[in-house]
Amino acid sequence: MTRYKQSCRRAVAGAPLAWTLAVFAVSLPFLVPLAWLISTAFKPDAKIFSFSLEILPRPATLDHFHRVLREFPFFTYMRNSVIVTALTVIAAVAGTCPVAYSCACLQWPDRRLVFSLLMLTMMLPAQVTMIPVFLIFRQLGWIDTFLPLIVPVFLGNAFFIFLLRQFFLGLPEVLIESARIDGASEPRILVCIVIPQCLPAVLTVALFAGMGAWNDFMGPLIYLMSEKNKTLALGLQSLMGQFSSEWGMLMAGALIMALPATIVFLVAQKYFIQGMSLSGIKG
Repeated sequence: MTRYKQSCRRAVAGAPLAWTLAVFAVSLPFLVPLAWLISTAFKPDAKIFSFSLEILPRPATLDHFHRVLREFPFFTYMRNSVIVTALTVIAAVAGTCPVAYSCACLQWPDRRLVFSLLMLTMMLPAQVTMIPVFLIFRQLGWIDTFLPLIVPVFLGNAFFIFLLRQFFLGLPEVLIESARIDGASEPRILVCIVIPQCLPAVLTVALFAGMGAWNDFMGPLIYLMSEKNKTLALGLQSLMGQFSSEWGMLMAGALIMALPATIVFLVAQKYFIQGMSLSGIKG
């Protein structure tokens, strides 16, 4: 019995190391491209395609960063990306919370049927509606503006609505009924009671929407034509030519572009995990 207890203790003591090795093995395929990006951003042009296991090459150079900031309209593209991302986050929260609150906390005919049909839209690929939506925006005169990237977000997102609805269903009904008895309107209940109580889920929606808008390439490629309106994801693509590419500048720009998203994710990671883990409390 004593030997059995000792073996169990050894297994428990070795579990964290085993989990660490397992996580590292799974994450290795995702870390290799990131390591190559960082290494290429600091490599001189002559060593970019040379095989090396050094993440930070010797000698390292900052020339690619200087060039991408001086010879490339980086700050114009960055400004456009910040504008689109900020407005998308606002649109996602403003367009999703009322619909999710209506599906979770209000009683109206065929509520479950409408919600089920809304969930079915997630099975419809975006490519199916791409041409009709483009034709609509062209008739409205919105081509080469930020409006096609922002206005549709105000109409809601099925996944975001599902996420928030599941979270709203976990709220005590007494809390909402008490507010109604006190004379609070439904918009006031949503803004002053429901959203503060479900802040992790709302921040998760904002994080998803912001990441998607920041990294979006297809939308700007379709709707943005002029150089002054291009976002950073689309602008960096111009460094890849048909016959030659500025790989050093491209990797330096991509590394700078990844930093804000990484910082925001690390800061909001606690709320993100909490929002995803608690969104299925009640179905």
